[in-house]
Amino acid sequence: MTTKLILTNEVSGLGTAGDVVEVKDGYARNFLMPRGLATAWTKGGQRQLDQIRAARGKRAIANLEDAQALKAQLESKPIVVTERAGENGRLFGTVTSTEVATAVKAVFEKDIDRRAVEFVSPIKSLGEHKATVRLHDDLFANLTIQVVAAKGAAK
Repeated sequence: MTTKLILTNEVSGLGTAGDVVEVKDGYARNFLMPRGLATAWTKGGQRQLDQIRAARGKRAIANLEDAQALKAQLESKPIVVTERAGENGRLFGTVTSTEVATAVKAVFEKDIDRRAVEFVSPIKSLGEHKATVRLHDDLFANLTIQVVAAKGAAK
């Protein structure tokens, strides 16, 4: 017997989040569902999945050529983010993916999804840092983020 499931997370050898898969009952009941990796397939769940895919498709960059052009543009110059910092150059908090997405919009007048921004390590100090942005399925842009102190920061 097999069970039809919707994956909620990526499962190696099976699929990625949002895929509809058929697996043996025991695998579904004893492994995937208890760990929260999948939910049972229903017509309502399938409708919701279709809506999520449609919304993701609207946000995604239409084609690979546009994504490559945006990648070249993003890698051409650093993005400047202004943050409050203490005397030793340590930030009061961290730079968030939303701040990076907003800075990209300000500099390049292009929208990127904040969820596509991935940091190498959390940005907690002034200076130059690296981040990547997923522009298309297998296309990433390497961003250079210049973090500068806000005027009137700690003296």
